[in-house]
Amino acid sequence: MLDGSADSVPDPGPSFHSPSSESSTGWTADHPPQEPYQLGPHQLPGPAVRPITAEEFARRRAERRPQPQAERGLQGALRKSTFGLINPAPGRREQEQHADIDLIRRNFGGLRQITVVNPKGGAGKTVAVLMLAMTFGQRRGGYVLAWDNNETQGTLGMRAQQDFHSRTVRDLLRDLHLFQGAQGRVGDLSHYVRAQGEGMFEVLASDESATAGEMLTELAFGDIRDVVSRFYKIIVVDTGNNVRAPNWQAAVDATDQLVVTLSARNDSAETAARMLDHLEQTGRVRTVRQAVTVLSMPPSHRELDVPGIERHFASRTRAVLRVPYERIIDAGEPIAYNRLSTATADAWLKVAAAVASGL
Repeated sequence: MLDGSADSVPDPGPSFHSPSSESSTGWTADHPPQEPYQLGPHQLPGPAVRPITAEEFARRRAERRPQPQAERGLQGALRKSTFGLINPAPGRREQEQHADIDLIRRNFGGLRQITVVNPKGGAGKTVAVLMLAMTFGQRRGGYVLAWDNNETQGTLGMRAQQDFHSRTVRDLLRDLHLFQGAQGRVGDLSHYVRAQGEGMFEVLASDESATAGEMLTELAFGDIRDVVSRFYKIIVVDTGNNVRAPNWQAAVDATDQLVVTLSARNDSAETAARMLDHLEQTGRVRTVRQAVTVLSMPPSHRELDVPGIERHFASRTRAVLRVPYERIIDAGEPIAYNRLSTATADAWLKVAAAVASGL
């Protein structure tokens, strides 16, 4: 029986009132909203939890990238044959390829120049320029230029896919005033570079005439580079056979990553080795140490000292990688990028990843 004392009255617990008796927040004065967040009229009090900011949410979403699906090998065949009901992780080799692609696609923080060198003719420079530009272009979505900086007659334009015009670097040099200051747009530059279609890059060819005028100067190289750097993120530069030419020297000095190409022949390797001597003797030791060496394999390498060549350049440059023989490349015709073998495409992906790691 209740005796009327306040101590004997049981606690009724929190009481809710009609909206007319509540404060503007929906709660009585006895139960104020929890700070620092305002509760709605129909929310119950609870522990305060800090909300996730938009920046944290975006970072969390980026970190939860979807797992790559197997496309190749036994794992890929199993996933495709079961229409995805069995979905194994990609094999080791395919995982390495995904890692290489991530390297190629990363943000380099500005324009980067790759320069391909070997004074010996037939050392694979032009092919390397086209294959590197194709790999970077396809994997990054464009904004890649292959530039023939040969001091006289070059072959990059001959090995590339043809376009609606045949203008060369000399035409661009003549019309540089059209791009001075804020003048000139990427559409204007398309009159001087040659689109490569499925390769997803452009080519700036050198003069293809055997009776061309004077050689390009160091100043000319710098002026052209200033213009094209406004429209591209990666420039892959082909070079000539004269290491003393001013435009050859200018290209090496402006490079972010040197690529040394050679065929698996002693004369090609010895010429490249002497070129590295020259670069070291002229104060470019770090450029040499950070270089990537690409060794093009012939259809047969019997009686060739391939291991000896690899050991020499491995002791002088950062990486040495082989690329296989490819018949449609060896033919000397414009390269049909969509007809390259899987082995060739995979090898150049590995080369491009090694180059990207130095950018």
